[in-house]
Amino acid sequence: MGVFTYEDEVTCSIPPAKMFKAAIIDSDNLIPKIMPQAIKCVEILRRSLILNSALIPLVMKPHRPIHIGSKFRSMTHRVDAIDKENFTISYTVIDGDVLSGSIESISHELKVVASQDGGCIYKKTRKYHTKDDAQICEEHIKGGKEKGLALFKAIEAYVSAHPDEY
Repeated sequence: MGVFTYEDEVTCSIPPAKMFKAAIIDSDNLIPKIMPQAIKCVEILRRSLILNSALIPLVMKPHRPIHIGSKFRSMTHRVDAIDKENFTISYTVIDGDVLSGSIESISHELKVVASQDGGCIYKKTRKYHTKDDAQICEEHIKGGKEKGLALFKAIEAYVSAHPDEY
């Protein structure tokens, strides 16, 4: 099995606690609301008690009749670890058509840190775990980055427009 690692950083004007709550904790409600053209719904398949007796999703399945031109329709995320105090989450895409014949899984590590201007820096590491010695198509990586950035910017815009909600 091969592992290909990619890192991204995006800055925004939203404080880390608000951004983490909107983008991670409330993602199953917020994302279908702000991007219905991309994600129709998010189904929580299983829950577990993790931090402070709060229910945290362990397995989420965004049903994605993705916008015209996308070949991906669904995926299943497994939340591996979440730390609400330090604004970190690790999760893995374990099922769905985003996992092409050569990709076994995609693990994500995300950390939201404070920036000097009062906003935050969204740091994400993606690891593509391939079957055998398969290579990752650069178009696949670029498409994932672009969709992730569009989602991030949509969340930032929503939280900016509704500052009391988070």
